[in-house]
Amino acid sequence: MLTWSLYWTVRECLVTRKPIAVFDSGLGGLSVVRELRRSLSCEDIVYFGDTARVPYGIKSRRTVAKFALEDARFLLQFEPKLIVAACNTASALAMDELEEKLPVPVVGVVKPGARAAVQLADGAPVAVIGTEATISSGAYTAAIRTLSAQQEVIGQACPLFVPLVEEGRDSDDPIVKLTVETYLSSLREAGIHVIVLGCTHYPLLKEAIAEYLGPLVRIVESGRETAHAVREVLQRGENLCAEERTGTLQCHVSDNPTRFRRIGSRFLDEEIEHVELVEPEQYIASAASDRKEK
Repeated sequence: MLTWSLYWTVRECLVTRKPIAVFDSGLGGLSVVRELRRSLSCEDIVYFGDTARVPYGIKSRRTVAKFALEDARFLLQFEPKLIVAACNTASALAMDELEEKLPVPVVGVVKPGARAAVQLADGAPVAVIGTEATISSGAYTAAIRTLSAQQEVIGQACPLFVPLVEEGRDSDDPIVKLTVETYLSSLREAGIHVIVLGCTHYPLLKEAIAEYLGPLVRIVESGRETAHAVREVLQRGENLCAEERTGTLQCHVSDNPTRFRRIGSRFLDEEIEHVELVEPEQYIASAASDRKEK
């Protein structure tokens, strides 16, 4: 007969030790992984970066939803207890489909960032910066106004920030400072009190953004807020890892693992020891086979 104590022991082995799965269109989601590893240090994490099809930020809603679903279904083979859509574009354009079609909880980066922005704004204008697709989707504005209907939200696309980060430029670079001024001058003039970094690359330029906007503007990093949201979901489901251990990290990419390993370490704030290349038939086939089963 299965006793309650044995039941919970078995449950601990089967559920709480399962990994958290994270996907992004490329490297940026590693800034979310960094926050997860700080906040939930004993959890194992499996990451998939769709580097063969990056960027998602200039693609249509239909294409982004298709790619996001393929990414997530590839990760299902690792039997995760939760999936994080660490891509702001995917979170903006594909969350409904992900939540409907995946058998595990899904956490995006838009709603946690929106919640933090509303809490900090105190009725003052909120700015959101991100890719063209994220800003044009209006996802952050919708999420913020669901929480505070009259909240003023100003969106600003900053498409050059991503290539600047991936070129290795940091906040001290004159080109970065000039680009920040070009994109954010209208936001400073608007008297914003809060700015949401609506792209997972942007935290690497946080110092330049903070310096330009001044100390009175609060900066919301969606990755950090997403880590808090993941903890809340796992706590509610009693799925938090309770072991005294350091969780593992597996990284998989659809192209150029060498570049991912080299540049990705900047996002993660630690060396990435190994990156596995995933062939197209593995992540595209995972979605196709799932559709056939249904």
